[in-house]
Amino acid sequence: MLRTAVYTLGCKLNQCESEALADAFSANGFQIVTHTDPADLYIVNTCTVTTKAEQKARRMIRKFASAQNAPLVIITGCYAEMDPDDLKKLPGSIMIVPLIRKPAILQLPQLIKVQMEAGLTLAEAATQWAAEPFGSDADAAMQPANPFSYKAVTFQYHARAFLKIEDGCDNSCSYCRVTLARGKAVSLNQDEAVNRALDLERRGYREIVLTGVNITAYRSQGEGLEGLLRVLLGKLSTARIRLSSLEPDMITDDLSELCGHPLVQPHFHIPVQSGSDRIIRSVNRNYTTRDITAAVTRLRAVKDDPFIAADIIAGLPTEQDKDAADTFALMRTLDFSQIHVFPFSPRPGTDLYEVGNRVPEFIRDKRAAELRQLSMQQHAAYLERWKGKVVNVLLEQEKNGYWTGLSGNYLHLQILGVPETGQAVRGRVCRAVMDTDRGGKCCSGKPAGASFVDFSD
Repeated sequence: MLRTAVYTLGCKLNQCESEALADAFSANGFQIVTHTDPADLYIVNTCTVTTKAEQKARRMIRKFASAQNAPLVIITGCYAEMDPDDLKKLPGSIMIVPLIRKPAILQLPQLIKVQMEAGLTLAEAATQWAAEPFGSDADAAMQPANPFSYKAVTFQYHARAFLKIEDGCDNSCSYCRVTLARGKAVSLNQDEAVNRALDLERRGYREIVLTGVNITAYRSQGEGLEGLLRVLLGKLSTARIRLSSLEPDMITDDLSELCGHPLVQPHFHIPVQSGSDRIIRSVNRNYTTRDITAAVTRLRAVKDDPFIAADIIAGLPTEQDKDAADTFALMRTLDFSQIHVFPFSPRPGTDLYEVGNRVPEFIRDKRAAELRQLSMQQHAAYLERWKGKVVNVLLEQEKNGYWTGLSGNYLHLQILGVPETGQAVRGRVCRAVMDTDRGGKCCSGKPAGASFVDFSD
């Protein structure tokens, strides 16, 4: 049995698409393994948001390609779309698949299976597949594949289900390369989205993550994300819904009211990027700090102390000390549960790639470090507020004798006394571990050092 590993960098959308690829290989008899295990075929789903993400992709590709059994490495994703020439220079048996053909990887395992039964090697079968889309009829070959072909029914690397409802983005943020890679916003038909969600619930999934490049850009049948959520909440009965990033100017009264539904999990992620109105305008973002404050206020009004995370880019061009101070003050005032800090990384092809007035790297990094320290403090305070409270937890995997799981409000937990992954349990947050055999009560007397809360992201 051929072993396949799918290694993913970047966003939840990439995770969603990787799960669908893994599901396709599993359905055709391939053994799915983790990226730390030996494999005959590795698929690397890349990200181009930061230089660091690209560096990590190259490092992992080299590692996979240099394995003793000389495995085949298929590279796809946004970095492969934007800079294929960089990746072609890497040694080993590698194959680069642009985004326009990425969904076609879903058909690859069936072709490999047929061709290997006919006597071809794995590399020969994959090479034949790669040549097929780019054959003599180039115009037809380069027609984009359906971006919503990713329809996993089993998930190899997560206990949660992922549902891709949107792709691309119509915003023109000056720092962002993802729009260049993914193109304009497109949406999955609302009826199809609802049917896929109901099918996942019937299959036993207790949580569905709605994903996309910008899910607030979702539009189908004359309605936006609010319309889709309203229908889903009227039809789902047991599967809870987790939303990926929400643009702050799109968190309306209507959307936040729907977020108050018990099935919508109290975990929200907002790409703030800066707390300075001047900087926000300079990078073509479509909101103000007043909009950010209103969005957070709305979400907290409909949920009991939800986990609200923010993205911040430290050291955007022309950012002065006052701009950085305004950002720090906004993060502290709004008390975000976690701040994902990205030092500004100029991306080729974006408006800010060759712009002047860049913040010196040592100042940029100092500002990033200060924001990360604030994030640690606010995250610890959030965890402390939840000590003693009862939470719902979706079990994920067994690790070192304990089960790990994710609560509705995004606490990473260790748990005792539960039989299988994918199951939702209730328990009380404490500093040891949660033992569901005790009815969710605090489990004193457990092994010393067994931390209930895992602080990893």
